[in-house]
Amino acid sequence: MNDAPCIRDKPWKIRLRVISQEGTCAAGHRVDDGIIISDTGINGRVCISLLYSVLPKVYAMMYNARFPWLKNQCSATHACPDAHNPLVVELTRIDSE
Repeated sequence: MNDAPCIRDKPWKIRLRVISQEGTCAAGHRVDDGIIISDTGINGRVCISLLYSVLPKVYAMMYNARFPWLKNQCSATHACPDAHNPLVVELTRIDSE
C-alpha cells in the first residue's frame, strides 16, 4: 500500500462526489454532484442526513487518519443513511492550498 502521498502533517480538504444514486433523493443529489469540505467550511449543497452521517469520516480523513481496510488511503466511500433511496459518495483528500 503506497499511502505516502495522502498522509501528511497539515489538514486536507475533502471532496465528496456522488458516485451512485437510486430512487429519488429528497435533497435532489445526482451522480457527479459534489461539495468540498475544509477546516473552515463547506462549499456546495448537501442534505443534512448525509452531512451528519459522513462528518466523522470527513474529519478523520481531513486530519490524516489511516483506514487499514482501504487499498488507497487517498479516497473512501460512504453510504447515505436513506435506505429507501441509496446514495453513495466518494470522499477524496485534495490539497488545501
